[in-house]
Amino acid sequence: MRVSSFLLASVCAVSFAVPAVAQDNSFNFSLRGGIAGTPEYMGSDQTEAGVDLGFSFGALRMGRLDIGNGVRGVPDNGLSLRGAFRMIGDRKAEDSPELAGLEDIDIAVELGFGLTYQQTNWLAFGEVRKGVTGHSGIAGTLGADLIYRPSDRWLFTAGPRVNFGDDKYANTYFGIPTGSTSSFAAYDAQGGALGAGLQVAGTYFIDDKWALEGAITYEKLLNDAADSPITLNGSDDQWRVRLGLSRVFTLNF
Repeated sequence: MRVSSFLLASVCAVSFAVPAVAQDNSFNFSLRGGIAGTPEYMGSDQTEAGVDLGFSFGALRMGRLDIGNGVRGVPDNGLSLRGAFRMIGDRKAEDSPELAGLEDIDIAVELGFGLTYQQTNWLAFGEVRKGVTGHSGIAGTLGADLIYRPSDRWLFTAGPRVNFGDDKYANTYFGIPTGSTSSFAAYDAQGGALGAGLQVAGTYFIDDKWALEGAITYEKLLNDAADSPITLNGSDDQWRVRLGLSRVFTLNF
């Protein structure tokens, strides 16, 4: 993922800029910053190092509205609403010469929401995200995790993931437009289930605000993502690894 290193510094700087004023309304969340190893682009067989950023919703208290138990709180069993956030690195032909003739893609930020069904030792979730930069398509994920808490300081999760995207999303990352000057044949990528795999993650809670987080993800590209000339020239096996620090914030207003 090619993202500027100043973003990581910005995440850390926020920790010193949030006032600790007690008010009736509050918004609890966490920000994560660290390093990651990801494919150069979707469908690539090359890995690159970059910056990892993440956001987790904890709780919102505003008037009669009371959602969530906080980032560090154990979620109540049952159905709950969750926020959804994902970043996808940019794609540039100057960094990957095999893509010459294809349009560059900016860093993508996807925002959305999801539903989680939680039990003590497992959960299942689904989320939908809209591209606000990089692409204008709709993407989503279905997944489930086993949950293991060996102590108050450790949390481990592991489970399957299936990633989806609509036609706009699929064509942004896997399509080849007619008349392209690239070496690839024209290809109209259709949306649907575009990848499936497994994620294993671990968190060590340093104190009541800071935590060390890491995850390894494997994804097998499927259907039109796997059949794209971009992927056939690269690989449908996509590995990602990340390691970083997260900090909990509570904004009172």
